[in-house]
Amino acid sequence: MTPAEARAAFEAALRRFDPARPPLVLCHHDADGLAAGAILARALPGAAARVIGRGEGAWTEETAAEVRARDPGGLLVADLGTRAEAVLPGLPTAVLDHHVPISGTTGAAEDVTVIAGHDTEPQPSSALIAHWCVGGEDPWLAAIGILGDFGDKAPFPELADARKRHGIGVLKEAVALLNAPRRAASGDASPALALLLRAASPREVIDGSQPETAILAAAREEVRAALDAARRTPPKVVGEVALIRIHTPCQVHPLVAQSWVSRLRGKVVICANTGYREGWVHFAARSSDGRDLIAFLRERAPENAGENFAQGHARATGGMLPPEAWADFLRRLDFPPG
Repeated sequence: MTPAEARAAFEAALRRFDPARPPLVLCHHDADGLAAGAILARALPGAAARVIGRGEGAWTEETAAEVRARDPGGLLVADLGTRAEAVLPGLPTAVLDHHVPISGTTGAAEDVTVIAGHDTEPQPSSALIAHWCVGGEDPWLAAIGILGDFGDKAPFPELADARKRHGIGVLKEAVALLNAPRRAASGDASPALALLLRAASPREVIDGSQPETAILAAAREEVRAALDAARRTPPKVVGEVALIRIHTPCQVHPLVAQSWVSRLRGKVVICANTGYREGWVHFAARSSDGRDLIAFLRERAPENAGENFAQGHARATGGMLPPEAWADFLRRLDFPPG
């Protein structure tokens, strides 16, 4: 997919929207999803934006009911994955995403336009796809998404442009703050979205001139303390898998897994968090050897793994399982019971 192709698909999707009613944007709660949602909402007059956060999903009965009640003229779904079915059948929808589709997902429902970047090399972030769709002179919001998902080595001219305009330190600090609320115990990223909908630059995200910045900073301190404690948990290694078990309401399991990969080279590092959401084991998988982790996990998927297993990126994935399925998964990884 090229920027021109993304823009053409987006404009075709918008022509199906009802101009008499404002559109609604649903976005993921990480820096990339928040930036994508802000880009879309800021570009479309009257658009409302809604974060899909912890324990929620775009393709649920609850979300469909909320969208129906809002009665938008069209729906935009950013950084929340792709599905073959519509969020709300009959409502014109554009889905912007860069993650590997769910196994078996092909095509799109009627009235749904999918603008996907998972098979583009280099892979764009969802915020970059949104920037390609709507345009704009200053790509700082796109850079927020690129940095959030791929880091400062990602080879995109939009990141280089934003770096020259604003400085990489400012951009990185903005990403860190924006990611903090969804990792904190509350999981509420709505202040981060509100800030991005209003901020004129990444410096305005971090300089304290907006009231949400203090909320983001407090969340970051909470997450930092939880991460420091979780990093002290040693891994258990069985075969090619290193397992780290933690229990915290903060979403630090991806950070913990990533922090161990350099010390456990050649291993698939899995950090499992039993405290993130009651009744579920959330986990993150990382590795230093460049292997396809989605394929690795799906080859060992437990019975009834569900669609939230092995989603994301080939080199940064994870999921969530109920305790019974988690125990089955551990057996398939050759871990002994208990």
